[in-house]
Amino acid sequence: MLIDKFNRTIDYIRVSVTSRCNFRCLYCMPNTPFEWEPKENILSYEEMFEFLRLAIDEGVKKIRITGGEPLLRKDLDKFINMLYSYKPTLDLALTTNGYYLPEYAKKLKKAGLKRVNISLDSLRKEVAAKIAQKDVLEKVLKGIDTALDEGLGVKLNTVVMKGINDNEIIDLFEYAKNKNVTIRFIEFMENERAYPGIKRVDSNEILEKISKKYKFTELPKDNSASKYFELEDGYKFGIIEPHSEDFCKSCNRIRLTAEGYLIPCLFFTESYNIKEAIRKGDIKKAAKILRDVVRNKPEKNDWQEDEISERAFWETGG
Repeated sequence: MLIDKFNRTIDYIRVSVTSRCNFRCLYCMPNTPFEWEPKENILSYEEMFEFLRLAIDEGVKKIRITGGEPLLRKDLDKFINMLYSYKPTLDLALTTNGYYLPEYAKKLKKAGLKRVNISLDSLRKEVAAKIAQKDVLEKVLKGIDTALDEGLGVKLNTVVMKGINDNEIIDLFEYAKNKNVTIRFIEFMENERAYPGIKRVDSNEILEKISKKYKFTELPKDNSASKYFELEDGYKFGIIEPHSEDFCKSCNRIRLTAEGYLIPCLFFTESYNIKEAIRKGDIKKAAKILRDVVRNKPEKNDWQEDEISERAFWETGG
């Protein structure tokens, strides 16, 4: 079992299989060139699996595949099946922009994927295109429907930005509610790669807009990044507040990048690389790095609310 010095059980790893993305979202990487990462710089699926098998044996129960956009990496279903075959009870999830789900949802479900989180920042074609800098809405909505049709668990993620999509909070809420899927509204995370001038809509503003039409109560906090709320009819939705201390207090996750960097915290600048150890077959060294990362996991992130993060979120899966 992996336990950090603040007595948190670390049983969740987010794995970024690629830093590439087919969107250029305003809040993430609007001006990042489309680049091709040399194959030798990134871990193969086999190398990732060797490390993750070690982590599973140490007590990891949940693995979320992220990017960039993870479905840009070829044969992702085969990697998922490697993990599923090793431990069928593993909670295997995927975070995606949804664009390629119409083509891949069936394969992913068959491979052992259980759940998928899909970004949906607008229900208006022109706004979605403005945010992603690409005409995306039709394929994303089709991806949501395909995932549901295939029996995958679905959650929706919405980054709320003042003057861009904050007037759609109720529309997005009701879209999710009508499909009986959870939506989580995410406070924009200030970072130096984002488009200049984007303003955060804080959780109180989001909740105030919802409360004008619906009554809800806050549920007890678990180790999720979200705070969850429940309507009188039982429908649940979430809020993610990266500025909140609660965001860190119950954190049970670490992150592995495609290049082999093991990161204890989304906003922590220090990282450790397991690529050399894995490629040399030095499992003992890889295990030591894993334990060191868990031991050095900070109590809370080192990102202050009035600061702009230097982290490239597409490299660490957001």
